[in-house]
Amino acid sequence: MGPVSGRQKSVVVIGGGPGGYESALVAAQLGAAVTIVEKDGLGGAAVLTDCVPSKTLIATSDFMSRFKAAGRLGVHFEGHDEDQHAQAHISEVNSRVLRLAQAQSYDIRAQVESVGCRVVNGTGYVVDNSTVRVTSADGSTEDVRADIILLAVGTTPRVMDSAMPDGERILTWQQIYDIDELPEHIIVVGSGVTGAELAHAYLGLGSKVTLVSSRDRVLPGEDADAATVIENVFRRRGMQVLNRSRAMAAERHGDTVTVTLEDGRTVEGSHALLAVGSIPQTRGMGLEEVGVEMAESGHIQVDRVSRTSVPGIYAAGDCTGVLPLASVAAMQGRIAMAHSLGDAVAPLNLRGVCANIFTDPEIATVGYSQADVDEGRIQARVVTLPLSTNPRAKMRNIKDGFVKLIVRPGSDTIVGGVVVAPQASELIYPIGLAVQNRLTVDAMAQTFSVYPSMTGSIAEAARRLHQSEI
Repeated sequence: MGPVSGRQKSVVVIGGGPGGYESALVAAQLGAAVTIVEKDGLGGAAVLTDCVPSKTLIATSDFMSRFKAAGRLGVHFEGHDEDQHAQAHISEVNSRVLRLAQAQSYDIRAQVESVGCRVVNGTGYVVDNSTVRVTSADGSTEDVRADIILLAVGTTPRVMDSAMPDGERILTWQQIYDIDELPEHIIVVGSGVTGAELAHAYLGLGSKVTLVSSRDRVLPGEDADAATVIENVFRRRGMQVLNRSRAMAAERHGDTVTVTLEDGRTVEGSHALLAVGSIPQTRGMGLEEVGVEMAESGHIQVDRVSRTSVPGIYAAGDCTGVLPLASVAAMQGRIAMAHSLGDAVAPLNLRGVCANIFTDPEIATVGYSQADVDEGRIQARVVTLPLSTNPRAKMRNIKDGFVKLIVRPGSDTIVGGVVVAPQASELIYPIGLAVQNRLTVDAMAQTFSVYPSMTGSIAEAARRLHQSEI
């Protein structure tokens, strides 16, 4: 990649999350003058209040679960105290979570400043497609000229009028790191990815957990076989899962929170966590006035190279509603800068996206899904291999999980896959590599895997999909 030719172009990025800071790095590399406007800190919600903190909390929970499983491996606590046990001190846990998030934010800021980007702590208002009015944290304003504007403003947790968070007992996922006591009984409202992950985290940390799901099962948007495994694990570990139970309200009475369900039932706990979706932060920043087309939900409409309806204005990340993943936001931002600054660019390909849910076991997916096959959107052969027969899994006391491969008939190219396992986020990569590069099952089957290893199950699944010509 080389610098843009002619006059140096000016890029203004509004929002410093993955969609914003990754695009800024590319723009600087291509020779543009870059200004990043961010009100909270570089890394955005992904680093400060969402992905990094929640996965750190989950990692702490998973570490505690090792103590609980130690006895099954022949490892026991010794000593005179018969009540020896691991216990989470939530104030210390949360302090570490926030320190880690802040350190990551500082590292990102240092990185973007090292390549010449200007970072402004504040907010941006789009005056027209070549001007952004920046209001700094101290209240001062300036108009910044821009050849290219990238909107990466993210989302904020959706709340219910009948369940307003107070930051103490009724919480959004951005507020849970402020509490200084482990919830005795936390009611998680919403069983999508955020709800399932945080329900798992608090269960592992030692809280009693009730998960309120409005659908037939948890994780309704995910592979049904994978979601069934997770729900069974949740129940087996003591979580109360209420299916087909839509929450209508949450009220606090002193140290008790009461969640009222649509059918009139009530659930009482010490805390309630609301995980009922998110709202794009696109209102009040001039987008309607300059003609940026948005969905009724407020999400910015973009094409596969991240263009909005207004020339010179691009958008990336959760505010576009394309796919709420940090990796997708970053790719959208990179594509936007490559397209706008004249570099080689390929349109966004969502079929190659690897996604992960950080429950225990994790659920990782890529490419076409089982639902795509079942509903006739693609002709494919599918094989599912349980991990219970894998020797490495036996050594690690792993009983739940599987590998699933989805393959086109005829060409035998791998077009999708699911892994349910501890650290599935790592195991999905070889399948993602196969999907992205149109590898066949034979190419995967003929690649050596370590014995014993979890990846051996991926190779075995590929071997089972080989079709002999005899």
